[in-house]
Amino acid sequence: MRRSISKPVRNKLDLTDRAQMRLVRKRLGLSDAELTAIAERIGNSITAISKEVAKQRANALAKPADVPPAAVIASAAATEQAATEIPATAPTS
Repeated sequence: MRRSISKPVRNKLDLTDRAQMRLVRKRLGLSDAELTAIAERIGNSITAISKEVAKQRANALAKPADVPPAAVIASAAATEQAATEIPATAPTS
């Protein structure tokens, strides 16, 4: 008697399938531990895992660089403005 071979669900991550884990880790740029932690927290939906990774990367990139205080910016702007307002005298011939 022939048994039907069950086909894997395409949008679910099987944590026991080494090949599928390797492919998803490579595509998302994660380590094995990171992928397992996200899958335990979010679930085994590949779409949900991808969205979570994108969200984490966006939050990491959204942190602004060191921006000087407003007083420093204002004083630098005033200095630049004062330097450009000095009239240049043209040589008379």
